[in-house]
Formats: sequence, structure tokens, C-alpha cells
Amino acid sequence: MPNRKGVVSTHMVDQELLDLLVCPDTKQPVRRADADLLERLNAAIGAGSVTNRGGDAVVQPLTEALVREDSAVVYPVRDDIPIMLVDEAISVPGGADSDPAARDR
Repeated sequence: MPNRKGVVSTHMVDQELLDLLVCPDTKQPVRRADADLLERLNAAIGAGSVTNRGGDAVVQPLTEALVREDSAVVYPVRDDIPIMLVDEAISVPGGADSDPAARDR
């Protein structure tokens, strides 16, 4: 079903794989990001205000992502493949990891 922006969430990551995946940094479980979170992130991406943990600007909208259990970080899914690399992680605006100083404590 399309969200308000017309993006269709297809949930292509297999549930069995999802059950095995954890955040490579904290080892917390991950789950699929919901449409509201994707919409908020994509609005921030469109505004040019999102960088990944590696410092690169995120310019492509997310059609699917996996969010860490504490909801502070998402990992993009590209071509149905979860990109579970710490440098590719995106801090959720307003989340605990959105403050770089807090991350380094």
C-alpha cells in the first residue's frame, strides 16, 4: 500500500533473515522501519540534512530500512539487501544517536 508520498513499501527482506540480523555496533535486534519513519527520514534527506555515520551525505530516498531496537539508528536496504555496515548507518533525527557528541561518550 502506498504511503502519503506514493512510495510503496514492499518489505523485501525475508523474515528469517531479519530474525538473524543485529546492529553491528551494539548487537541490538533490528526491525523494519515503518512508513512514518521512512517519510520523516526522506523529508530530511530531501532537505539535505542527513549524513550517514561515515560522514557521507545521504541523497537517495529510502524505500526500505531496518531500524535498531532503540529506534536511534536505521540501516538502509538497497536492492533488497540490508546494508549492515556501521558507516552506512543513519541516525534517526531526534534519536539518541543524532547527537555526534553523545555517540562518542
